[in-house]
Amino acid sequence: MKFTALSILAIAAFGALVATTPTNITMPTVYLIRHGEKPSDGSVGLSATGVQRSQCLRTVFGNSSQYNISYIMAQQYDSAGNQNRPYLTVQPLAVDLGLTIDHSCARDDSSCVKNAVSNYKGSGNILICWEHTSLSNLSKALGDSNAPSYSNNVYGQIWTDVYPYTTITLSDENCPGLSNQASIIESPRGHILVLLAFLSSIILMQVV
Repeated sequence: MKFTALSILAIAAFGALVATTPTNITMPTVYLIRHGEKPSDGSVGLSATGVQRSQCLRTVFGNSSQYNISYIMAQQYDSAGNQNRPYLTVQPLAVDLGLTIDHSCARDDSSCVKNAVSNYKGSGNILICWEHTSLSNLSKALGDSNAPSYSNNVYGQIWTDVYPYTTITLSDENCPGLSNQASIIESPRGHILVLLAFLSSIILMQVV
């Protein structure tokens, strides 16, 4: 096989391009949170406490935080405001960060969220604010087959999901004056630990 000078130069250029193309692309960390507290009458929007939490998130995930958020997702809502709490929860933060909230995915469309995360090519991390009953399914869609469940009476947890998105770790938003619930999680392992602790206390009482 004969190579012309032009073909040799083309091969050399391609080799140089491959050699200089980075192979260690950093994948974003995904942070999942529940929306702020809802009104006691069940109406749309946030309660006064929920608004307080949305304002707190401006500090928790803001520019001076460790989270480096550059993409925010909230579940889809309708013109009547139904299911708009996630959007309202992160709206003040998005304004501060100069970001447009992606609310194109319906609450139960985990595949849509997975595709959005997979297609994200930015340099920062992703914040997802959703209804708590769907957070487990979102985590499973991303790759955590043992995703926990979010308790109904809990607000303020931050679920951290580092690539390859197979393990959720918990922390708390630590909003002043609001609930600190990072240690409350529903999972089979969690239930077993609680049961063991209860049985141990009974045994100790019998010994004493």
